[in-house]
Amino acid sequence: MPRLDGKITPLTSALLLLAACIGVPTAAAERAPLISGQYPQQSVETGGYRYQLFVPEASDGTEIFPLMIFLHGSGERGDDIDKVKVHGPPKHAELEPGFPFILISPLLPADQDWEIGKLEAILDHALATLPIDPDRVYLTGLSRGAHATWRWGAHSPERFAALAPVAGTGDPHTACQLVDTPVWALHGDRDDVVPPEGSFAMARAIRNCGGQISRLTIYPDLGHNAWDPAYEDPALYLWLLSQRRARKKE
Repeated sequence: MPRLDGKITPLTSALLLLAACIGVPTAAAERAPLISGQYPQQSVETGGYRYQLFVPEASDGTEIFPLMIFLHGSGERGDDIDKVKVHGPPKHAELEPGFPFILISPLLPADQDWEIGKLEAILDHALATLPIDPDRVYLTGLSRGAHATWRWGAHSPERFAALAPVAGTGDPHTACQLVDTPVWALHGDRDDVVPPEGSFAMARAIRNCGGQISRLTIYPDLGHNAWDPAYEDPALYLWLLSQRRARKKE
């Protein structure tokens, strides 16, 4: 059995793709053919965010995939859409054609912060136009993008199957909105840019509200860059793939 430790490899991606497709319907939808790979997209609304779109290699074009939305940090803001691929999931997807998610990575303009309305517009467009399982939508981000992951997740928890904020912090007053949303927060214990107390505070607040499904990983002797070990670990992707959006009872 191949090992699932270390960096993501083509073989690991193939295993993850198999995991992604287990239990996912494969009905042929009436959609335009998709081009596999990662390529830039224009904004879906005036004043919206441009984004990188990654589509996994598919055997016959009928697969329905989970969706991952990745929000980058402050260092990638600006006009260069390729900078979105410097860190995290889009970096790995660029090297791994079998990366087991449709991946959307928006670009935040210089000196701006993430706006939930603009992100919601991208998600709505993706669900309407791409072969996505709406019960397997995952949100992750690093640093400034992790702040937004906490914020958007608490604002619209019904939209996501799971959250994975890396080196970020949220507002503990919103934590009760995430009681039923699986969250895996990851942080370096020596982070002097965004202190790890931000992740501790959110994890404690969620549990104080009665949540029992949140997770917290603190990397020892690590500064702000928790995203390299977080996104290089296949365990994070396997955990995400195991989560499905909870259906509310009528």
